[in-house]
Amino acid sequence: MNNRIIIAVDAMGGENSPKKIVDGIELSLKESKENFFKLYGNKDQLNVLINKKPNINKYCEIIHSENKIKDEESPLSAAKKSKSTSMWQSIESQKNGKSQITLSAGNTGALFVLSRLILNMIDGIEKPALAGLWPNKIGMNVVLDLGANIECNDKNLIDFSFMGAALHKALYPEIEPIIALLNIGLEEIKGHEEIKKAYQLLKESNKNNFKFHGYIEGNHIMDGNVNVIVTDGFTGNIALKTAEGTANFITKNLKENLSKNLLNKIFLLLSYNALKKFKNQLDPRKYNGAILLGLKGPVVKSHGSTDAKGLAYSIKMCNKIVKGNLIEKIKKNLSN
Repeated sequence: MNNRIIIAVDAMGGENSPKKIVDGIELSLKESKENFFKLYGNKDQLNVLINKKPNINKYCEIIHSENKIKDEESPLSAAKKSKSTSMWQSIESQKNGKSQITLSAGNTGALFVLSRLILNMIDGIEKPALAGLWPNKIGMNVVLDLGANIECNDKNLIDFSFMGAALHKALYPEIEPIIALLNIGLEEIKGHEEIKKAYQLLKESNKNNFKFHGYIEGNHIMDGNVNVIVTDGFTGNIALKTAEGTANFITKNLKENLSKNLLNKIFLLLSYNALKKFKNQLDPRKYNGAILLGLKGPVVKSHGSTDAKGLAYSIKMCNKIVKGNLIEKIKKNLSN
């Protein structure tokens, strides 16, 4: 493999798969040839797609899977037939030492359950967290939890802080992680008991792997003063969906309003480059890919409805996670 990073891919998960999986791999290989892909799925479908792209053939290996987990299946239903599915086999490849990371655009609930079942938790971590990327004015935030855990105690929030700092360091090694707890105010007395306990413990922590900023409110997430934002999965998921909806609203309405009359169209032409840059910054595909933190092996969840470009960004994240030695960084943060 010439020291390539080996990514196990659930090639049947998500909308328009396996085509978008193969197309996403082709896009990613145009930028970097560092990865090798083990594609778990229907070999007949995959062979037809791969044979049309001989330039990517040597970077892929197809492993046949009899079944796939449907997007609408419950985690319990998925678990019953799981061992013959592309999702199970792609995750299990890590356990068997055949890959270094798993990527799936499939059923989130099933991926969460099967990953925990197969890979197990890192010692000392009670709950895994779903972490994603969120742009700010000067760079990128890591935000967690984005929906894996509805309720969290103070220990969970502290664990999320340590894991989030490790993820940021793995993705952006030159930047010091700065942690903040998402809250309804900046005063120490604000918030529920669990977040206030976590605040005090992080404030008194002598960890040198990150800085603790304190609390942050939702309207300052994108200011760039912090880069790791920690909350429970209920709050985090609502914040994420609100931000996505706002970004879509802005880009859609801006385009519609600028196309209504001749004067606006002239302004659109004059401002094309600036508007294109603005739209590019809000493109959700650039931030596609959330990682399940806390497991003994890294698993990345791509959005099920993303296209090939979004999938390619998830592949880029997988590459950075493996090269950044994420799991060892998490263990180090927990032990120091």
